[in-house]
Order: sequence, then C-alpha cells, then structure tokens
Amino acid sequence: MGGWAIAVHGGAGVDPNLPKERQEEAKRLLTRCLDIGISALRSNLPAIDVVELVVRELETDPLFNSGRGSALTEKGTVEMEASIMDGPKRRCGAVSGLTTVKNPVSLARLVMDKTPHSYLAFAGAEEFARKQGVELVDNQYFITEDNVGMLKLAKEANSILFDYRIPTLSTCGGGAALESPIQMNGLPISVYAPETVGCVVVDKEGRCAAATSTGGLMNKMTGRIGDSPLIGSGTYACELVGVSCTGEGEAIIRSTLAREVAAVMEYKGLNLHEAVDYVIKYRLDEGKAGLIAVSKNGEVACGFNTTGMFRGCATEDGFMEVGVW
Repeated sequence: MGGWAIAVHGGAGVDPNLPKERQEEAKRLLTRCLDIGISALRSNLPAIDVVELVVRELETDPLFNSGRGSALTEKGTVEMEASIMDGPKRRCGAVSGLTTVKNPVSLARLVMDKTPHSYLAFAGAEEFARKQGVELVDNQYFITEDNVGMLKLAKEANSILFDYRIPTLSTCGGGAALESPIQMNGLPISVYAPETVGCVVVDKEGRCAAATSTGGLMNKMTGRIGDSPLIGSGTYACELVGVSCTGEGEAIIRSTLAREVAAVMEYKGLNLHEAVDYVIKYRLDEGKAGLIAVSKNGEVACGFNTTGMFRGCATEDGFMEVGVW
C-alpha cells in the first residue's frame, strides 16, 4: 500500500481571461476541501465517507456548479444530479432530477446503502429523500444571481458562446452572431457551464471511492441527464482505482470515460498516470473533458484537454497541490 491519497475538482474548462480574484477564490475552496478530506483520512474514515464529506462541502458553497450555485434549466429552475461509488465491492448510488435536496451526493449514498437499486430520478428520488428525512430546501436556495444573468445571456443570444474554456464570441458589424464551435451529439450549443465537482479517495487500507455532483448545463432542456450520475461515465471506482470526470457530458457518456481508466489499467497493464493520459488522448474523440483519479497504491493523477481544470490533490507523504491551468 502506498498510503492514502485524495483529489478534488471543480470542473474542467477555464476561461483564459478568468479574473485573478476568481482563480484565487476557487483555489481557497479547493484547499479547504482538501483539508477537510485530509483531516478525515488522518482520523481513519473510510474512503467512501471521505468522498461524500468533501462533495457535500463543494455542494454547499455556491462557487461551482453543484448544489447551491447549480446551472439553470431553460425554465430557470435547478435540476441536480450526483453519484457515488465504493470500490471494494463496486457498490454505487446515483440520483437525477433533484429540485429540493440540499446535498444530492448524500441522497446518492442513501440509494446505495438503503435501497436494492443503483439509480433513482425525478419524482421517485424526491419521494425517497422525503422518506429518508434528508434536508430539503426550496428550489430558490440553489439559484444565484450570477447564474440568472448567465441564463439571460443564453436566451438572448442563442449563438453566442459563453464558455469557461473559450472567451465569449461577439457579433461583428451588427450582423448575426458567430456560430458556436462547440457541439454536442453533432449539434451546436450556445452555453456550456462545465463546473461539475468531484472527489476521489484511496484510504490507507487501499480502498478507492469516487463521487461526482453537478447542476448540469446552463440553459439545458428540462429532464436532461448528463454524465455525472452515470456509473462508468462520470464516476467509477473498483479495487484498482477511483475516477471522477468533468466536462462535456455527452462526450464523456459516449466514451464511458471513468470506466475506461480502470479498463486500460486492467487489460493493458498501464499504471494510473499512463491510463489517465491514454483515455484523455484517445477516448474523447473531439470532446473536451477532464478527470481526477487515485489508485489503490496511493497514486493520484489528473488529466484534461481543456484550457484548464479547477483541481487539487494531496498524498500521505505530504505532497499537496492546487491548480487551475
């Protein structure tokens, strides 16, 4: 065993012109979450408890796109989703379409622990939450002023790209707006907010776990489900590795990105860093995404093909790093 390791992310895709103060704010939040996870690991909490604890903290802070601060649907509401997976027996839980659950990742954990199922969504998930007595809040709790403004921009300028990876394109000479170069399933999209959050952990016993949570795409169709709650796509953990992904959900779904990391380790014999590099380079086609991963040996790695990814990691030997670019 190589000791414990932890990684967190706040989304792949960062505007190159992102204000310095916003970068520093993101780094402070990621550092706080790492400190929470490190303290829990030093207290011998199992990996599955640590990933839930850290993602709850990320969901509660409005900075990233999960829980409070989630992206808005085309109707101006919030529909959240999350998943969690425990590596040793590949137990998992996932939820989608949540509108009142304060911490979606904890409801996903309850699906894993308290039901015979792996995935609950929309009315059924909300009913389960009420029966479990989890904390519920009004949908307005999740909506921030920044996201209301972002949704307004999306609706008023359908073909203007507003993306944390690429600076906004503007109209030229009063004519039509430039076409968005970003596509999903072959169709252009006008607004893309990829700031999903996630955490992966391997504890000192070598047990891996992963959790991911998001509000999804800004101005998404109601009922849209992305990669974050899909086991094997946005989240995966097994005896070898724990993975959490972020970025263009449809591309991550098509490539089953999280599971691919484990697969190339199992079947090609790659180590963690080689596996992460391989799937980012060869499994995303033209999609843009990133991921964080830990191995049972205490390794930690991240990879992305965007301009940046909000991320942080730490290991038992004292290494700690927080970065954006």
